[in-house]
Amino acid sequence: MLSDASATTPAGDRRATRRRWVGLVVISLGVSLIIVDSTIVNVAVPSIIDDLGITSSDAQWVQEVYTLVFAALLLVFGRLADHFGRRRLFALGALVFGLSSILAATADGGPWLIGARALQGVGGAMMLPTSLSLLNATFRGKDRGIAFGVWGATIGGTAALGPLLGGWLTTSFSWRWAFGINVPLTAVVIIGLYLLVDESRERSAGTGADWAGAVLAAVGFGAVVFGLIEGRTYGWVQSTGTDFSLFGWTWPWSVSPVAVAFVVGVVALVAFVIVERRRNATGRVAMLDLGLFTITSFRNGNIAALIVSLGEFGLLFALPLWFQNVLGYTAFQTGLVLLALAVGSFVASGLGAALGRGRSPVFIVRLGIVLEIVGIAGIALLLRPDSGWVITAPLLFVYGIGVGFATAQLTGVVLADVPVERSGQGSGTQSTARQIGSAFGIAILGTILFTVLGSRLDTSLADRGVPEQARVQVVEAVKASAGAAIPALARDPGTAAAAADARTALTEATRVSAATAAGFLVLGLLASLSLGSGRRPDDVEPATPDGAVPATG
Repeated sequence: MLSDASATTPAGDRRATRRRWVGLVVISLGVSLIIVDSTIVNVAVPSIIDDLGITSSDAQWVQEVYTLVFAALLLVFGRLADHFGRRRLFALGALVFGLSSILAATADGGPWLIGARALQGVGGAMMLPTSLSLLNATFRGKDRGIAFGVWGATIGGTAALGPLLGGWLTTSFSWRWAFGINVPLTAVVIIGLYLLVDESRERSAGTGADWAGAVLAAVGFGAVVFGLIEGRTYGWVQSTGTDFSLFGWTWPWSVSPVAVAFVVGVVALVAFVIVERRRNATGRVAMLDLGLFTITSFRNGNIAALIVSLGEFGLLFALPLWFQNVLGYTAFQTGLVLLALAVGSFVASGLGAALGRGRSPVFIVRLGIVLEIVGIAGIALLLRPDSGWVITAPLLFVYGIGVGFATAQLTGVVLADVPVERSGQGSGTQSTARQIGSAFGIAILGTILFTVLGSRLDTSLADRGVPEQARVQVVEAVKASAGAAIPALARDPGTAAAAADARTALTEATRVSAATAAGFLVLGLLASLSLGSGRRPDDVEPATPDGAVPATG
């Protein structure tokens, strides 16, 4: 779809090849925008609170509504891309993302900004699975591995670049530029798509639409992800006392909204499977072709992707807290250290292409997971309260190479045997599995981080003879602020010793979280043993990819 099927001369072939690879750059730019936007806002939140005067609850929604909407709609838009055209939906997603970025950059209050972030999530959900289905429908042979390598490096690298870019824009200009920067870039993506990327869609799209499946999938996945994100804040079963509020409405019951969300999510997903089974059995248009799960590489690959995601990016939740609250780094300095991860991920795209000439995709996946384990386990073993970037940056670089290998090639393995005309469904399912795994991982690692932090700090303060009431106050202040109270404690001579204990406790908690993440990755490595080679049966270079119907518009 990025190549010109009509080109038959050597010069025409060269032009088609060049056009295809430049088209890949355009698609990768679009993907980088939606990944950066999931992390760029984190460092801008304090400035947003000061400028707009929003509540901490609204600020939390500014951060999390994007991820929530994004995860809820991945499967839906992956399916719609097959039906309506992959380039068309990717371009529409870029347009929605750009327009919502304008709304976010010009927001004058919390509700406006939250709504804009939700729209950004809609645009991102249109783009991510569609980018995968475009690549899967386009590239063959070794080029396919290289294309997925570039895509994987974009995912891993830009996730780490978000805090750096957000810190720079917020410090040097304004938090509004964290959103405004998206506008010209989305324009470049849209123009590039129509100049360089050909349309493709399902050969026999059928008639009608599976609206019930779409609603049930969105509600089910959205509710589950909400529960995983908010469990620690609002309580898994009973409310913690932290008010759940949105646009002035406050949750009035003692049962946690998280417990209700999990029940709603599970019920909706069970209903989704029932509806899809019936529609598949009767030959009607379905949101998900359940027959895809009879494909061994697709089924086992999604399981492996979900497990790997449990440990893959949870580290990015814990480490920034440690850098800023233990070492005293600024948000920008923290971003500079995390840049090592991004560099490693981008290096992996080049190394992966070289390795792919003699090794199977599954070998590269396993090598990547092993490197991730080495990087995270190294942090778990070596981290100390005075460990600087000299210790952490090399380990993050190794980890980044692993992310670049594993993310890219595991995606290719999952989609290797999926019929091209089902690429959108396959891509949406794979993206959803990763999001669910990532949400699970952050929920588990976050719970471990703060549980260990509170326990170790309480023990240290008790050993110092600090009275229970004072001890509880210090522990709760450090936990509630995610460690941000430590610098203030250090400035007060009366609590300087408690600050030292808090730094040690947060370091220990980060080490335990890293060790847990490494454990998840070991399970992911074991899950990868059920995969085949990851090569497509048709990994050749046909003039026109099967299952793709050139289309205009």
